[in-house]
Formats: sequence, structure tokens, C-alpha cells
Amino acid sequence: MIRVPILMYHSVTDSPNDETRPHAVRPSDLDEQLAYLKESGFTPLTLGDLVAALNKIDGHAVPEKPVVVTFDDGYADFHSKALPLLDKHSFPATVFLTSGWVSDAGKDAAGRPLDDMLSWGQAREAAQTGIEIGGHSHSHPQLDQLRTEDLRQELRRNKGLLEEKIGAPVATMAYPYGYSSARVRREVRKAGYFAACAVSNTIAADRHDMLAIPRLTVGKGTTINMFKRAVEGTAVPLIYLRERILTKGYAVVRRTRYGLQRVRGNV
Repeated sequence: MIRVPILMYHSVTDSPNDETRPHAVRPSDLDEQLAYLKESGFTPLTLGDLVAALNKIDGHAVPEKPVVVTFDDGYADFHSKALPLLDKHSFPATVFLTSGWVSDAGKDAAGRPLDDMLSWGQAREAAQTGIEIGGHSHSHPQLDQLRTEDLRQELRRNKGLLEEKIGAPVATMAYPYGYSSARVRREVRKAGYFAACAVSNTIAADRHDMLAIPRLTVGKGTTINMFKRAVEGTAVPLIYLRERILTKGYAVVRRTRYGLQRVRGNV
């Protein structure tokens, strides 16, 4: 079985605001984490390259110790803080971008950004350095709670805008808040994505559904010792015990909420 730690970052800053603070990582911590991965013989891949390797597309093969580094939402500090560190360690990465949150979205602006966000120009610049740009919905809603037509619009508008502004195909995405459902995954496939990330806080494996790939959360409270144990696959369930319990409990709440909305005819 092929096992791959897929790391989920958000903001990279020494001065996060109240909303981004729980998932923000200090630049010095990211630097130390990337250095550990490099020194330990991990081979970094974008999510798209990993999926291509797992499916043996165009001669791609999975390296001995693969790792995937991902960033959600598209915060401006990805360009100012994370990108220089990725370049320093020669690491590619995947950024899942919320198109309605982009700083110069203009008439396409939607949702409520949590902090300063990337501009389209910065996203294009990142893509030109080898960063994969993936989808993250248009306005960052809870996709599994949307009416099917609204869900389709969220997915397709996001993908269409990204491809238009970046000038490259977009084939991977991540679910806002990490949640999906069978219905959401069907629509993701119909929208033209071949892979999508959840959270789950589990090491990814080739047995997983490519439209529900698990990731490991890296946040403010992730010590370097926890990070090392997580990427090496040591005691992952224990490290993320609290997160996994909360995720399972909230999944029941979400299914119940959607079921009630259906009964009431709201979706």
C-alpha cells in the first residue's frame, strides 16, 4: 500500500488575526518543517502530480517517500511568506484558491474573506514558478448544505474563473471546511475535477477515494515533534484524536441538518 502525508496549511504569518489564528503557521515553523522533510528524504509533489503517479499517467511514478504540501483559501501571505520558503527548499505545492475572495475579484467578489488575499497577478506568478492552483469553491460555503443548482454554480464558476485568470487547466480541488457528501462528490466529478481533498487527519493511501483524499492539519499548535510523528505516520490517530472526534460528531450534525432542509423543501 502506498501511503502519502498530505499537509494542509492556511495562513503563514507571525501576526494572524483572530479568525485565521487557529490554523496560522509562523514562517519560522514552516521553514523548519520543510527543512525536516527535505533532510528526511521526502520527495515533494503537487496533488496533481501525485494523482498522476498513482494512476501511472504519462510515465509518472510514486517516489519512495512522497509528500504533498497544500495551502487553502489563498491568503496574501502565501506570496510574501510561504513562496520564498518553498523556493528556498525547492518544494512545489498546491494552493486551493477561493475565487470570490481574490483581492481584485471585482464584480466576481463573493463571500467574506478572513484576511488579506492573493491577487490574480500573484496567483499567476505562483503558478509560473511551479505551484499548482486548485479549486476551493467560489464563495467558500458549506457545499454539502447547498441546493444542487447552487452547488454546481459554486464549483463551475470557481473552476472557470481559475482557468481563465491563471491560463492553465484546473483539475484538483479541496472542499471548504473539509466536508463533502456523495452528492457533492458527484457534482465535483461532473464539474471536471479528477481529485479532491477533504481533511480527515489521516495519512492518504492509494486505497482512498480520489474525490475524498485525506490530509493532515498543520496549525499554530503543531510542534515540530508532532509534525515529525505525523509525516512519518507514527501515532497519527493519537496526535489528531480531538480533531477526529469533532469531525465525526459534526458529520452527524451536518447530515441531520441537510435532511431537515430536504424535508422542509429548502434544498
